[in-house]
Amino acid sequence: MPLPIIVGTDGSPEATSAVEWAADDAARRGLPLRFVSVVDHWAYGIPKFPATLADPLTVHAERALEAAEATARERRPEVEISKEIVEGIPARILRDRGREAEEIVLGSRGLGGFAGLVIGSVSTHVAGHAPCPVVVVRPGWRDAHARVVVGLDDSAECDPALGYAFEQARLRRATLRAVFAWQLPVHTLAPEIAYDISEVREARQRVVTRKLDTWRRLHPEVDVQEDLVYGHPVQALTEASGDADLLVVGSHGRGALGAAVLGSVGRAVLHHASCPVAIVRPRAV
Repeated sequence: MPLPIIVGTDGSPEATSAVEWAADDAARRGLPLRFVSVVDHWAYGIPKFPATLADPLTVHAERALEAAEATARERRPEVEISKEIVEGIPARILRDRGREAEEIVLGSRGLGGFAGLVIGSVSTHVAGHAPCPVVVVRPGWRDAHARVVVGLDDSAECDPALGYAFEQARLRRATLRAVFAWQLPVHTLAPEIAYDISEVREARQRVVTRKLDTWRRLHPEVDVQEDLVYGHPVQALTEASGDADLLVVGSHGRGALGAAVLGSVGRAVLHHASCPVAIVRPRAV
């Protein structure tokens, strides 16, 4: 049985946008949807009693799930749907659900237990810790460009992101734009070191071609555009997101606490990208 796409929902407009995106993706990929609403009593200073129908937070969660199901069925009636209410801390619950999900889809921020910073503390935490791809969707998204953008570098960590991006481009019949942002090394102790820029660029081009060749062979039907950009990855990817339907980046962070696990580039593009962002990390073996 295929793993579901899990959507965290709390009834907010941001969560509704995530529901719409996930319904479309589930239809494209032939996967079931599971809507999860987390009841966090401690966030409101409410004593922790067993959830009942009279509990206002549980009632709100039930309504949020009903609204999510109605939205998804109207948009993609062919998709199989299940619903779940869980009590606990939203970030931890959704992070742990990643073990049984093909991907997790979240709104950029939400109400109640989903509230946070610009992008939302829950979305940031889940994107940095979940063992499956995490897609963060802002309100107002539209698939209007037939283009998927993927961030590329010379590390092994970007391979899962490339695989996800090629599959998304194939299913969407979209062009895949692979962005490799590069800068000259800065040697503060030896500033007199000079570089042949054309030689460095050629070396970067070889990295891009080598990385993409394997996935091109697996997905020959995908039109791929190689884009070497001189500049910082965050700026390059943020600009590329302006005419993209989806931005895909790998997760390189190795920190031990909080969002540091996400990595600085992933964290930044979540805040600044103009389209939905997929954070794809290597699955644990």
